[in-house]
Amino acid sequence: MSTSPRDADDASADGAATHTAAEAHHKERHDAPEGFFEVEAAGLRWLGAATGGVQVVRVLSVGPRHIDLERLRPVAPTPAQADDLGSRLAVTHAAGAPAFGSPPDGWSGPAFIGRQSQRNDPTVTWGVFYAEQRVRPFVRRAVQRGHLDAASAAVVERVCDRLAAGELDDGRPPARLHGDLWAGNVVYTDTGPVLIDPAAHGGHGLTDLAMLELFGLPGLSRVRSAYAEASPDFPTDWGRLVHLHQLHPLAVHAASHGPSYGVALLEAACHFA
Repeated sequence: MSTSPRDADDASADGAATHTAAEAHHKERHDAPEGFFEVEAAGLRWLGAATGGVQVVRVLSVGPRHIDLERLRPVAPTPAQADDLGSRLAVTHAAGAPAFGSPPDGWSGPAFIGRQSQRNDPTVTWGVFYAEQRVRPFVRRAVQRGHLDAASAAVVERVCDRLAAGELDDGRPPARLHGDLWAGNVVYTDTGPVLIDPAAHGGHGLTDLAMLELFGLPGLSRVRSAYAEASPDFPTDWGRLVHLHQLHPLAVHAASHGPSYGVALLEAACHFA
């Protein structure tokens, strides 16, 4: 499932890379759909523009079938780095977005999470955005693929109805989200934590944190505490809300990875159905 703000492109005008193989991590996909790597690069630039936020990996070159990124050298995480990740993630989120569902600045093409497509259409309220662009489409894919039964899907759809009606909105402004924040997309380095491979968009900041909670991360409790300390409106009922914000990643995985995630999706939805 890919960053200290840094300028992105070190490529020549025709897209030819100016770096050496030792400096670059090369990702290539010959069947990449339109915009697959370009939206990743746009997301990294947008996240990296958040002054004081989490570092992002530097884009060296990008094209329709590839992206070259700065090669990172991972180190074992320390408690101080976990604290740094939490506090800086709160700063990245606070940099904001024009609307819920806003794509990265300057990008108007398609959006993806992993290899699955998803919409990034600017929306006034979080509940409508989350229900219609992040949960329902993947629930329906999961049903079509036999990974979620109709009765379970109906429970999730009831939560989506509540979301779309605004019952679960909390008035927070749109946050600048990584959008695919699991442990594999956080690299601890000797200069601090670095984010890679985003599905960046305007959303609810707690959704990034919920995805870290879902899949785990070294030092997670310190990340959460530092994030909460840097976020004066961090909710006291996070233990319940985390299930709401995990509906999207669980629905994505139910669609792509099978019925076990469908079971987990139903369990999360039951907290709000």
